[in-house]
Amino acid sequence: MIALKLFKAVIFDCDGVLVDSEVLALEVELAILREQGLEFERGDYINRFMGLSYDAFHQVMDEEAQLRIGRPISQVIREDLATRLRQTMIARLTEISGASAAVASVTLPKAVASSSTKEGLERKLRQVGLWDHFAPHVYSAAHVTHAKPAPDLFLHAANALGIAPADCLVIEDSVNGVLAARAAGMRCWGFLGGGHAHDGLAPRLTAAGAARIVAHWHEAVRLLPEVLSR
Repeated sequence: MIALKLFKAVIFDCDGVLVDSEVLALEVELAILREQGLEFERGDYINRFMGLSYDAFHQVMDEEAQLRIGRPISQVIREDLATRLRQTMIARLTEISGASAAVASVTLPKAVASSSTKEGLERKLRQVGLWDHFAPHVYSAAHVTHAKPAPDLFLHAANALGIAPADCLVIEDSVNGVLAARAAGMRCWGFLGGGHAHDGLAPRLTAAGAARIVAHWHEAVRLLPEVLSR
C-alpha cells in the first residue's frame, strides 16, 4: 500500500481563493478593454490572463492590443483601471464563503502568495479580516523578479516558511497559478469557489497540473485533514 503524501504547509493564492475579487476585476477589466475596442469571451479571458501580475497583465495586453487594434493601450488604461479596481474592491469585496473557517482550520505553517500588488493585497486581506491569519507571511509579485506563471513567488513563500517546496500544498484558481505551483515542485489543488469560476475552468486547471479540483471551501475543510501532517 502506497503511503499518502502529507504536507507540512499550505500556500494560498488570494484573489479568487480567499477573497471574491476576480469576479469584480473581470467586470472592471472587460469593461475598460471594451472601451478601447477589445472584446473578449469571458472564459477565454479567464484562462489566458487571470493570475498574472499587474505589470505582466499590462505587457501582454499591449501585445494583444497591438495585434488586434494596431496600438498599445497600457498607458491609456493603466491609471483608470487601477482607480476603478480599487474603488470597486473597497465598495463590494467579500471573502469567499467559508474561507475564514478553512484558513483557521490549518494550524500548520501557511502563507499567501499572490500576483496582486503589495498594497492591494494587504488592503483586501485586512478588509475581509484575513490579514492576521497570515502576517507576516503574505507575499506579492513585488517580492520576486518573475511573477506567476514562473515558480519564483511560491519558492519565495516556501523559503520564508522554512518548508521544502515538495512539502507545500498550494491552493489556486488560475491556470497561471497552477503552472507556477507545479514549476515550483509543489502539489496544487484547483479551486472553483470564486464567483468567476466557469464551466470550463476545472478541466483547464487539471490540464495545467492541478492534482485535485475543489468545488468550495466546505469541501476543502473536509479534505485538508487527510493530507496535512499532524
